[in-house]
Amino acid sequence: MSADRVAATRWALLYGNFTIGCGVMVTAGTLNDLARALQVSVPVAGQLISVAAVVMAIGAPALAALVAGFDRRRLLACALIWFAIGHALSALMPGYAALLPVRALTMLAAAVFTPQAAAAISVMVPPEQRGRAITFVFLGWSVSSVLGMPLHAYIGEAHGWRYAFALVALLSAAGAVWVWRAMPDGVRPQALSRAHWREVFTHPALLAIVAVTALGGAGQFTVFAYIAPFFRQALGASAGEVSLMFLWFGAIGVAGNVVVSRTIDRIGTARAVTWLLGAIALSLLLWPLGRTLVWMALVMTPWAFGCFASNSAQQARLGLAAPVLAPALIALNSSAMYVGQALGASSGGVMVAEFGFGPLHWVALAWMVAAIGLSRWAQRRLLVQSASGSGHG
Repeated sequence: MSADRVAATRWALLYGNFTIGCGVMVTAGTLNDLARALQVSVPVAGQLISVAAVVMAIGAPALAALVAGFDRRRLLACALIWFAIGHALSALMPGYAALLPVRALTMLAAAVFTPQAAAAISVMVPPEQRGRAITFVFLGWSVSSVLGMPLHAYIGEAHGWRYAFALVALLSAAGAVWVWRAMPDGVRPQALSRAHWREVFTHPALLAIVAVTALGGAGQFTVFAYIAPFFRQALGASAGEVSLMFLWFGAIGVAGNVVVSRTIDRIGTARAVTWLLGAIALSLLLWPLGRTLVWMALVMTPWAFGCFASNSAQQARLGLAAPVLAPALIALNSSAMYVGQALGASSGGVMVAEFGFGPLHWVALAWMVAAIGLSRWAQRRLLVQSASGSGHG
């Protein structure tokens, strides 16, 4: 396979992840208008995030087994078409009760695309380039936070949530065309046997690394799912200022992902994950200092730097820890990311309903400390196994 074709595929998959990220985060960006237009409370509107995350969490590993033998060009292009149709239909739904199931079904596409894009690119490049290749295609998620989140927030406030959903539909349709044109036929990661899946589910260290993603996601989404209403209600931000805050967060997130993509093969995936989770925890610890929008932007900077980069580093970490099991592990890790989003959005919704925004960052910080501790334990366990000759290669 030519280097030019691989490079074209990497960019197409990066854009695909950009559209998936826009679709996943469109509810968070438009949460103010969703609650207002659908005449529900903010915590109830936030359940659109939780339900979608649950569907993606269950769907990622289940669908990974189902589509194991599919050609990835067709699979990934069709996933983006499904995503486009789902968001177009969502924009037409008359109320919350109708939107909820359509939103859930739409997110099946995200459950397929993100892990299968990572698995596909990992078999298209040499082993020594896998870490960088996987983190590169995950840059799309960071870019979606730079462009998508501010744009969703602005469109939601200025024109309504339906227009933001329609935009995601258009972006997804364009992504399907790009993937179809750029990606070669015949990309099929090795299908996993029952023995491989059994090995994954009986390996404590690898499962612990997957659990780190869930804990980290829960910590972030405890706050992030409700951050647009927080900016508006607690800090008095206007629609434009909410968009600027998302733009700042996303720009720093892209910088973090670029830095990690260029250095991860040198510094090591486990060390990168520890540093990035620590940066997020630092922001949550300093959260009370963000009493104005300017101070809050500064407080959120470490979190933004580590946010998407930590997910990319976790995917690369699992792909390198057990290359033979990489398709299953990457799917499980994507599932864990969505489990974390569901846990965080749900726990955050309960806290907002009962106590307001004040305690959110402390709950989030507890999740992050648990993630860091588990990550360090898993790495020590892997090192012990590697020294004893029982590691995976």
